[in-house]
Amino acid sequence: PHGGHGAADRAAATAGPTSGSERSEIRGHATCLAPPRRASGRVVSSASTPGDPPVPRFLRAIALVLLAALVVAPQPAPAAEPARPLEVLYITGGCCHDYDAQKATIVRGMAARARIRTTVVHEGGTSTDHPISIYDKPDWSKGYDVVFHNECFSDVKDPKFLEKILAEHKKGVPAVLMHCAMHCYRVGNDEWFKFCGITSPGHGAHYAYTCKLLGDHPVLTGLPREWQVPMEELYYSDKVWPTATRLGEAMSTDRNALQTCIWTNEYGRTRVFGTTIGHYAETVATPEFLGLVTRGTLWAAVKLGDDGEPVEALRRTAEEKAAAVDPAPGPQPTPAK
Repeated sequence: PHGGHGAADRAAATAGPTSGSERSEIRGHATCLAPPRRASGRVVSSASTPGDPPVPRFLRAIALVLLAALVVAPQPAPAAEPARPLEVLYITGGCCHDYDAQKATIVRGMAARARIRTTVVHEGGTSTDHPISIYDKPDWSKGYDVVFHNECFSDVKDPKFLEKILAEHKKGVPAVLMHCAMHCYRVGNDEWFKFCGITSPGHGAHYAYTCKLLGDHPVLTGLPREWQVPMEELYYSDKVWPTATRLGEAMSTDRNALQTCIWTNEYGRTRVFGTTIGHYAETVATPEFLGLVTRGTLWAAVKLGDDGEPVEALRRTAEEKAAAVDPAPGPQPTPAK
């Protein structure tokens, strides 16, 4: 050991490679070496003892060059941490649907298509009047990038409770609305429907229908222009609010009129994506539906490119794709033209 550094060097050598430890060890050893000094008319090493043969000049030069390289050589930058996934708060529960199956399928399906991490709040059993508890908490959406509403509580009719829900979205927290969410919170005013982007009073019979796409929105990427939706429950759309943009519609056999079933909405400065598709778990478990709600979620968060793909930071790596469990891994449908 040189000077008082021996114990420190031994500790550093046994500590293992932690952040910055390699640089510390190099610098520690470097400070232990002193430059050559002159004694009795010749140059000797500071570590020399009387009687040692003189160190040749070329060896001293090589040692100094190597020492300088150790001190000034750039150290490798620490590996970049992976980008944070999109954090989604998925709220579900209520009557009339298989929400256990739906949440499992949607959570896995979105995670297989983009770097999306979902937290699920599932309450209310099969009731229609349960007030979801998280909505009573101040700043209830804090920490999440998007709120995914897939609840069905048409008999929650307290306007003050609704204000707590909408307060977070008025701050700019994006939302996804699916199926029975459009029938919730009928409190005697239009505030929930303004947020949704459409007003839906109910639905007709259950049957398969054709959803015809309107336009070339990135959310629609990968869907056929005429999407054959399996056995479903087509909601009525009595009003499409001026802030909403219709993206898909289907013919109601009950009304003999087209009903909006896919759209986007601008709720103040907040992006909202909505679809009334998704009554049956079998429909939810199709690649078309899972692709649609994944892109809708990304679009709401401003994380969807014009090509319908996630932004670079949210694209799955090959390893992540291989490890993902996709509940609908079938081939993608013909892209929209």
